[in-house]
Amino acid sequence: MAHVRQQIRDRVATLVTGLPVTGANVYKMRRYALDDAKLPAICVYSNDESSTLITVGTRTLRRVINIMVDIVIKGASTAVSDTLDGICVSAEEAIAADFTLNGLAKSCILSGTEININVEGESSVASARLVYVVEYVTTIDDVETAR
Repeated sequence: MAHVRQQIRDRVATLVTGLPVTGANVYKMRRYALDDAKLPAICVYSNDESSTLITVGTRTLRRVINIMVDIVIKGASTAVSDTLDGICVSAEEAIAADFTLNGLAKSCILSGTEININVEGESSVASARLVYVVEYVTTIDDVETAR
């Protein structure tokens, strides 16, 4: 098995795979290696994680991780903003439909959205970063099983 953190990333990637505009262009990595042939695309990765002891006797940890869902598109400057918002709708609804990420998490909440649009050049490049705060529980000695 894998760390629950990896299982969560995998689940989020599965949820956003097959969306109408991005299709199978979903990558579990940061957004630095995307060329035009891979766009539009979604990148899913984790960022900071914190943990606290919640049960002393069973040594249970409450973990909170930030999962980033980056949406990257390229297109005409007049339509790129609307296209980006449409993909955000599809991604947010897909993730919201599985609030506990198939039982891996206690909750998966959208905490913010960062939008960046660059209109220089022939085509505009736009991105939206959906930041999800995911709470999950493991024991100290078993990080491969969600509790």
